[in-house]
Amino acid sequence: MSLTAGSRPDGTRPPAAVEEPTVAVATAVAKDGVPHKAGKAGKAGKVHWRIRLRRDRALILMTLPVIVLLLIFNYVPLLGNVVAFQDYDPYASSNGVTAIFHSPWVGVEQFARMVDDPLFWSATKNTLVLFSLQLVLFFPIPIALALLINSVIRPRVRAVAQAIMYLPHFFSWVLVVTVFQQMFGGAGIIAQTLEDHGWSGFDLMTNADLFKYLVTAQAVWKDAGWGIIVFLAALAAVSTDLYEAAAMDGAGRWRRMWHVTLPALRPVIALLLVLRVGDALSVGFEQFLLQRDAVGAGASEVLDTYVWNMGIQNGDFSYAAAVGLVKGAIGVCLVLGANKFAHLLGEQGVYKK
Repeated sequence: MSLTAGSRPDGTRPPAAVEEPTVAVATAVAKDGVPHKAGKAGKAGKVHWRIRLRRDRALILMTLPVIVLLLIFNYVPLLGNVVAFQDYDPYASSNGVTAIFHSPWVGVEQFARMVDDPLFWSATKNTLVLFSLQLVLFFPIPIALALLINSVIRPRVRAVAQAIMYLPHFFSWVLVVTVFQQMFGGAGIIAQTLEDHGWSGFDLMTNADLFKYLVTAQAVWKDAGWGIIVFLAALAAVSTDLYEAAAMDGAGRWRRMWHVTLPALRPVIALLLVLRVGDALSVGFEQFLLQRDAVGAGASEVLDTYVWNMGIQNGDFSYAAAVGLVKGAIGVCLVLGANKFAHLLGEQGVYKK
């Protein structure tokens, strides 16, 4: 008996292979088990927005109060920047809001005045110098302390050290300046101890030349603990297998830190650097305002205190709004530029490409 092509020895044909479907099925099932039509599902792997809304309604309700507060206190006040293009007079109407509609327009006159103001450029120079100094001296310290704490074997010692370093983060700037005054002031502990032993005392709190280093030391003491927590969280995600493999290859402690630990911290470092660069023109307000009288405006005047001095003390609200508007615009540009640089280095930054 002859066999036809594709037939079995008994003369029967094998079952036909099931072909892969070439069109989308009429319905699909979302991750939460709710069926929906494929036409409403959009692209493959995506769930329709109505299903996501129904699935995440509890989370959305939880975030609504925060969104409302953010809109009221952060975004609605942005509309007041219109006074930067006016000669704003708060007494032009019965209240400050309606006074905006009765104040005359002056165009870019406030911005031209800002460019010609030497006090503005002096405050900008102080701000950039302090930012550069804090970026160089302040930013690496939390990384070094996090690596040091992470190397401690005993968990109790590690927890106590982390708690001690994190505690100053909860202190107000008034308390921080007071502590430094009691330590490094003319009547402080160190100066009095030196005078009791026949040495000449000193007063760092009134030294205008060392003021930038003083405020950097205050920022390090106050906020280094917060950075330690961020970097310790990143270190906790590093697999111990990587350290064991590096040790088996003969890598010592320093080599493991350089080739395993620091590459694991690089995405976090890039993200915090982008955010820090965005705050380049916001080095602080209360910290400098509290010490302004001790060292003078020439050393302590930054853009934040300059805006406060021109707007609140002098009542020049339009000019202060113009300075603040330029400061915010430059900050946005710095964030976008730093984030683009992070993308060029292969990191995610604040947002993906």
